[in-house]
Amino acid sequence: MNPIATDNVLIDGQRIAHGVYGQGEPIVLLHGTPSSSLIWRNVLPRLVEAGYRVHLFDLLGYGHSERPRDPSIDTSISAQVSVLEALMDHWGLEAAHIVAHDFGGGIAQRLGVFHPQRLRSLTLIDVVSYDSYPSPRTRQQMAAGLERLIKVPEDEHRAHFREWLLTAVHDPRRLEASALATYLDFISGPIGQASLFQHQIRHYDPKHTMEVAARLPELGRMPVKLIWGAEDAWQSVDYAHRLHADIPGSDLSVLEACGHFSPEDRPEEIARLVIEFLKR
Repeated sequence: MNPIATDNVLIDGQRIAHGVYGQGEPIVLLHGTPSSSLIWRNVLPRLVEAGYRVHLFDLLGYGHSERPRDPSIDTSISAQVSVLEALMDHWGLEAAHIVAHDFGGGIAQRLGVFHPQRLRSLTLIDVVSYDSYPSPRTRQQMAAGLERLIKVPEDEHRAHFREWLLTAVHDPRRLEASALATYLDFISGPIGQASLFQHQIRHYDPKHTMEVAARLPELGRMPVKLIWGAEDAWQSVDYAHRLHADIPGSDLSVLEACGHFSPEDRPEEIARLVIEFLKR
């Protein structure tokens, strides 16, 4: 399966895979972990058909973007904000509609609080927030030591994360028949397995979202849409209601028969809700 982010640009010496599609008002799509821009593949065409110019990329350390060898290079939520801003400059965007999923939502919250002039609107889909991550299961893994997990035999590693990814969707068979193998390829093998722990799981730290939690009401100065899977097993829908209460004027849609990877479970509905929100 081909990635959506097919072009490359150097940002602070690191290669970032990105793509731009369509014409019209600019939308920037932010993915989460452990995924890539691939998660938007069934949403993007509908946004383009609706008359938007869609920009997306693989976060630094994810997908087809650079997996930095230097461990001092920060790939946390906070560090990804500057990558996003540099990409927006590269794309010639002073501001854009930001649509973010999972960890991408942590990036978007920080961008909206610290650099609100860069957002025309904000859509948060099953995002991390407050102290909602990592899950107890992931905390347990991290406590065992990331170096040990990096050295787990690949077949054991793939089997574990295959089962984990299937808990992110309401319809596991649909994911198995489509993108599951590609998601696993990105986080497995001699590069992917180590990168998963070094560039993603190592930074599962709620300090990045807790730092802006008290300032979330400031996001009410812009249009904000919240979309959540009712059966999200990774980020409870309770966090959607908490965000809705803390962001004045925000609008919330909860999707039935939908898990955490809502762009996989309900891409048509995600696209429809985003388009309706932006047209309002």
